Amino acid sequence: MQRPPFTALAAVYDAIMADVEYDHWADFILTYARDGGLTPRRALDLACGTGGMTRQLQAAGMAVVGVDGSAEMLSVARERLPWVSFEQGDLRTFDLGETFDLVTCVFDSLNNLLAPADLGAALRQAAAHTAPGGLFACDLNTRLGVRELWEGDAIEGLARSEAGEEIHYHWSHHYDAEEELGVVQAFCRVMGEGGEVQEFVETHRERGYDPAELEPLLRGAGFARWDIVEYPDYADPDDRTPRIWVFAWMGEA
Repeated sequence: MQRPPFTALAAVYDAIMADVEYDHWADFILTYARDGGLTPRRALDLACGTGGMTRQLQAAGMAVVGVDGSAEMLSVARERLPWVSFEQGDLRTFDLGETFDLVTCVFDSLNNLLAPADLGAALRQAAAHTAPGGLFACDLNTRLGVRELWEGDAIEGLARSEAGEEIHYHWSHHYDAEEELGVVQAFCRVMGEGGEVQEFVETHRERGYDPAELEPLLRGAGFARWDIVEYPDYADPDDRTPRIWVFAWMGEA
């Protein structure tokens, strides 16, 4: 029943995450880009998963490439968006041999990198794929956000897949103070229309990163300047901010 992260979950991910505001996040990113004088034509969506943000970027008129480490998530993305190019790769080491006006990595995906050195490596690869004058946009849970992920430390609910399956999910969270990691046990029970039942658990771990930890990593990755803000009003974060957004610019050639 125990499965590696983002494997069995791929088949039910879109049903459970149907309310995620990818459209609002895309508007948030593109408004910032336009205000900074950038109208991106080509985008790279890192940790694209099943393609939620990828779809929004493509709908905004960009040619988009998606990269993710999970073959199972990419299989769903390719089925949803057969006209988009998707590549499997590790955020720390992938190399597409090209650059993009806009590079995104959303839904706290970078928090899955559990050591600052790994996050630094991923930021260097993101920078290497950002064109001169281009923009990298991502969000991360802060240390507070990882400690206090959900009120009551659990979420549960029912969802229905496009195939008609009923999905019961119960996800519990605890904070490992010794390791400084948030740990989520994601349980799902999937009931088919014929009465068949599948159950699985995935364990997901995240490390929180505060702005002071990110700035040297952004500098070391080669970004020229950046803003670290709150969603949705671009306000400055404070010590009670659970999630931050980073907008990092590459210098002009």
